[in-house]
Amino acid sequence: MHHRFGRIVLPVLVIAGLLVAPVLTSGAPRTSWDAKACGRVGGTLVFGQAQDAVTLDPADATDGFSVNNTSNAFDTLVRFAANGTQVEPGLAESWKVSSDELVWTFKLRRGVRFHDGTPLDAKAVEFSFQRQLDKKHPYHHGVFEYAEFTLESVKSIEAVGADSVRFTLKASNAPFLAMLAMFSNAVSSPAAIRKYGKDYFKHPTGTGPFKFVEWVQKDHVTYEANKDYWAGRPCVDRLIIRGIPDNTVRLLEMEKGGIQIMDQTNPPDYARIRRNKDLVLFTGPGLNVGYLAMNVEKEPFNDVRVRRAVNHSVNKPVLVRAFYEGIGQPAKNPMPPTIWGYNDEVKAYEYNPEKAKQLLAEAGYPNGITTELWWPNRARPYLTQPQKIAEALQQQLAKGGIRAKLVTFEWGTYLSKARNGEHPMAILGWTGDNGDPDNFLYVLLDADNAKKGTASNIAFYKSGALHDLLIRAQRTSDQARRTALYRQAQEVIHNDAPWVPLVHAGRVAAYRKQVQNFFPHPLDIRWFYRVWIEK
Repeated sequence: MHHRFGRIVLPVLVIAGLLVAPVLTSGAPRTSWDAKACGRVGGTLVFGQAQDAVTLDPADATDGFSVNNTSNAFDTLVRFAANGTQVEPGLAESWKVSSDELVWTFKLRRGVRFHDGTPLDAKAVEFSFQRQLDKKHPYHHGVFEYAEFTLESVKSIEAVGADSVRFTLKASNAPFLAMLAMFSNAVSSPAAIRKYGKDYFKHPTGTGPFKFVEWVQKDHVTYEANKDYWAGRPCVDRLIIRGIPDNTVRLLEMEKGGIQIMDQTNPPDYARIRRNKDLVLFTGPGLNVGYLAMNVEKEPFNDVRVRRAVNHSVNKPVLVRAFYEGIGQPAKNPMPPTIWGYNDEVKAYEYNPEKAKQLLAEAGYPNGITTELWWPNRARPYLTQPQKIAEALQQQLAKGGIRAKLVTFEWGTYLSKARNGEHPMAILGWTGDNGDPDNFLYVLLDADNAKKGTASNIAFYKSGALHDLLIRAQRTSDQARRTALYRQAQEVIHNDAPWVPLVHAGRVAAYRKQVQNFFPHPLDIRWFYRVWIEK
């Protein structure tokens, strides 16, 4: 998510509405990542984030801290452009799709090696995916949460000769190519997986620009440049990713030069960074949503009038001004306006506490309701100051007749309790994985994803009308048709009001001035492959 590249994007051919990479005969295709040569080679780049990695196995990562690590050491068959969510060749230099859109065949680059020296071939790719897909696979050591939706449509995967891989789908799935570009579908070395077994998550072995050196847990991970990288060596010799939990401590560390790039700045510190001639503050539109989910399986939130009352009680512009320094925008839909298919004709619920009280009275609560509002104790890109935001929401809700006690837990516990449906109301958010509307609407609000224990739909909202629209949108590759379906889906969600969509936060990054060619990617993953440091 941070590299300034020119916009050289590989041309694509559209076949039956599907993007298909051209088969280029003269050498490997150029992609947007090749657009700028290193201005300088060498040196060590240190990046500071709010937490150390949880795992270094990309297939098992679910948190951004781990993903920032794995995305620099691994490659996917196809990858996102350096400056957006267009899909380009990665380990596969080209691909083709059958006319019924069920069979996808990827042609691998020749001569690519994993960091352990073993060759990348079709069998290795098959093995890497099978360990996620097949619960009986001898190396199915992980939860592989993302595989549940990114590979859910895959019926089979097989090596075809030495350098082609064939995926056969159960049903056509328009976002499939974008899902293959996601971090969780990175290709791992089968030799390393066999060697380390359940400890593979501590010994990541990919084909990416940086090679793993050491992991001092709860502190930092060190990488060295992969000088034989198929797309050309990275600009720096070493990359160190440090976990520094306190945002202010992290900023102090950057001011004195201990780290050169940092994630998650406190909004009140934006002005301090702008005033410092040695630092740069980057801001841009975000691909995310912060939201308040109401558990529709629990009274009184099983009544749409109560859910609409909660919506009328929240003053979003005030929250964005107070806690995001104005970098962000109030949300009215569950997906950000930066994604195609956004329905701007949906009318936001106006802030009107009196209307909220009236709706509660109609629902049989003339004296309002008493409930709990759960909030996460961890700052996230979509939730810059969680406690202050929760306290402000509590005050706003009270004016609409909703008395909410604030409840929080440690981050991991919070997520597992929310996925299990233990909350009446909970604040959470989502950063897009692939730039497709399906990744917001289907993942966060479809009945398929409301299973207790693994729910990504923590409102436990189940609408047959919505499900029908979302599945139809998955099954067609015609983007105009998909856009129309997603616009309808947003109307259904708005009327049923399982959420209060709160904010689409801007994306923010801070770094020292000598850091060059660093672009905070819209997907909020920190890629350092083409970053260099000026003397």
